[in-house]
Amino acid sequence: MVTSPKSPPSLPPLENGDRLTRAEFEQRYQAMPQHKKVELIKGRVLIASLVRARRHGKPHSAVMTWLGRYWQATPGGELMDNPTVRLDNDNEPQPDACLRIEAEVGGQSRISEDDYIEGAPELIVEITASSASYDLHDKKQVYRRSGVQEYLVWRALNHASDWFMLQNGTYVDQPVDADGILRSQVFPGLWLAVNDLLAGNLAEVVSASERGLESSDYRAFQRSLSAKLSQGA
Repeated sequence: MVTSPKSPPSLPPLENGDRLTRAEFEQRYQAMPQHKKVELIKGRVLIASLVRARRHGKPHSAVMTWLGRYWQATPGGELMDNPTVRLDNDNEPQPDACLRIEAEVGGQSRISEDDYIEGAPELIVEITASSASYDLHDKKQVYRRSGVQEYLVWRALNHASDWFMLQNGTYVDQPVDADGILRSQVFPGLWLAVNDLLAGNLAEVVSASERGLESSDYRAFQRSLSAKLSQGA
């Protein structure tokens, strides 16, 4: 008697609130017929809701425009849009944007053989509806513990933003200077005209970004990265 081999049991779909390990999460995610934005935060599955046009889509585009110019100019820098980030066995977020330094020039994260970020990118950006979102609670705790050096949250409904810097294991608010500019400590020359960003004045955001790229701090950083790339070639 010939019997056909049994088919492997089908995996249940991911549901909000599922408690899974990262391995279980990835297995179920890959089996989903239609991939969505799904994250694992503190071992709990979080499925994103529908994306609003002006509360999320437009702010997201503004952030990518701002970060994109810096990426274009910076050797050894890498900008990602909605990447999966493997932080540890209980946390696999999919941030709206992240800017990282490549491992070859001293960055703290790397790209795995199957093309995912492993470890904490230097800068993560999330766009959220309000201060009540988990982006400012559970996610913030996870990013802090994982060593994300800078974390920017744009609260679209509040018309406000928070830029946190990691200092001695704690997130502290990044100060705005007298010109209304937020300046990254990890990425010299990455300047953000925050009020113009919130007001939708993208031209002013780009103008401030260009001034940052002309600063002496950025030029020194750019030369340092270029030298490291040359040494590794």
